[in-house]
Amino acid sequence: MNAKNPRKPADNAVELGLLKSLLGYHLRRAQVAVFQHFTQTMGEADITPGQFGVLAVIAGNAGLSQTQLGNALGLDRSTVVAVIDRLEARGLVTRASAPNDRRSHALRLSPSGQQLLRRLEEIVRAHERHIARALSAEEQRLLIRLLDRVARSR
Repeated sequence: MNAKNPRKPADNAVELGLLKSLLGYHLRRAQVAVFQHFTQTMGEADITPGQFGVLAVIAGNAGLSQTQLGNALGLDRSTVVAVIDRLEARGLVTRASAPNDRRSHALRLSPSGQQLLRRLEEIVRAHERHIARALSAEEQRLLIRLLDRVARSR
């Protein structure tokens, strides 16, 4: 509020009303900040946070199916297909028929995908240090546990 009009916020202040007490609002603001910094940090690699997650999960689980990948990351089938299409077009991921189910695809990183992921891992670690710089190690672990609980409660 300002002195001329007690109901009007000061020029730089905006009243958030109910938003300031909503977990979802604060999660979204944090997500936007994290995604913006991630995009700046990735630079010419042109990898989104979601694509990085897909690469990391495939690297740790070579041969997994698109369904398994989607379940692990909470992505629907159409999103998984679109992401894999983009990564495959860039030569980072390969799809082959699964040996035990020809209707399914076994996902693997290509040699280029493996090389890119190795290069990006330190960049992502630096990004994580940056976004968590205001939190102690214990606060970071607590936040991860709490966010995991929120995600699992759907």
